[in-house]
Amino acid sequence: MIRFVDIYKSYQNGTRALKGISLRVDEGEFLFIVGPSGAGKSTIIKLINAELRPTEGAVTVNGYDIGSLSSREVPMLRRTLGVVFQDFRLIDRKTVYDNVAFAMKVVGAKPRDIRKRVHYVLELVGIKNKARRRPHELSGGERQRVAIARALVNNPKIIIADEPTGNIDPELSLEIMTLLERINALGTTLVVITHEKDLVNRYFSDKRVVALESGRIISDRTGGYFQAE
Repeated sequence: MIRFVDIYKSYQNGTRALKGISLRVDEGEFLFIVGPSGAGKSTIIKLINAELRPTEGAVTVNGYDIGSLSSREVPMLRRTLGVVFQDFRLIDRKTVYDNVAFAMKVVGAKPRDIRKRVHYVLELVGIKNKARRRPHELSGGERQRVAIARALVNNPKIIIADEPTGNIDPELSLEIMTLLERINALGTTLVVITHEKDLVNRYFSDKRVVALESGRIISDRTGGYFQAE
């Protein structure tokens, strides 16, 4: 699924974002990546999604070698991934249904398949009754559910959720995380980037947590977030 082998990533301004990261995520896993701002979390997402290439080391995602990926192969890789963004990135002029359907249209899915799959994922995430609403008519939690449905609709092997509770009310955070857990139980690999250490510790203590600090992994364990002394 995902393999990082001794990864270093430096930016043109001299910032060293990752300093020797090695990480393995297997099929069906639910992984939290936690750490403060600037720890390297966003860089990891961009490497997985082939927005960036490693400076040193090897990154493999769903069989694709990110370091040697051609421009033609990038869309092929991204079709195996679903990404949930903190800021939702929904198209406000489109309905909920059309926002989700759009992700299938761009990969050339047939209209009948689109209708069937979109209805299924909207029901799965609990917003089938909002299908004809537009994003501005929804709460933050509902918009995040639309974003999750859109990430899920093309049946990706892996979903990457980047701070999925960052723009919703705290009381809805557990609801969204529980939904992601349900999706994982159906077989999709989940990688969740989050700053909500207390939520992870309290409700998801059975999950694997990778903690980053200053571009390095300081902990990789199952059983909650670990804060180095």
